Amino acid sequence: MSSLQYPEPIAKLIASYMKLPGIGEKTATRLAFYTIGMAKQDVDEFAQSLQAVKTDLHYCSICGNITADDPCDICKDPNRDQSQIVVVEHSRDIMAMERMNDYHGLYHVLHGTISPADGTGPMDINIPSLLKRLKTNQHVKEVIVATNASVDGETTAQYLAKLIKPAGIKVTRLAHGLSAGADIDYTDSLTLMKAIQGRTEL
Repeated sequence: MSSLQYPEPIAKLIASYMKLPGIGEKTATRLAFYTIGMAKQDVDEFAQSLQAVKTDLHYCSICGNITADDPCDICKDPNRDQSQIVVVEHSRDIMAMERMNDYHGLYHVLHGTISPADGTGPMDINIPSLLKRLKTNQHVKEVIVATNASVDGETTAQYLAKLIKPAGIKVTRLAHGLSAGADIDYTDSLTLMKAIQGRTEL
């Protein structure tokens, strides 16, 4: 922090903004002073929104997506294709997939990847619930692994393929369109659509 001593409420607000990813001291300071200039009603609504995402949201008991209702809207939609499940790393990846309007199946959120370097194993992410889901849902014919094109994403994809394929379920991986190291949630809809259409079997 700068040697300039801000009043404690401002200093605390700056420190809070700096906890957000990609927000440094300059940006945090600018946001803090912008917040000071906001109408009280807007600040109150902002604070309530922050509280609500911690109190009113939870994970869907079926797919693991962030939702206000359980099960989530996608899992309880009878019009979704019950034969396909796209496996993603994070809930935000579902939003990216839905934006392309070309996939109408189900999802499963892992909340991370297998990462030996970080000490994250299969039991540390949402893999056990996926396996249980596949055992109890006889409609699933294909699992599309949409983990990011990273070392950990590939490790997770290969691990899932080894577990799922013996059950007679087809396992595919997003193919062309995604460059190495690309994140699903930052990928445009056209690229994602091509990746879905060109997926390869694992």
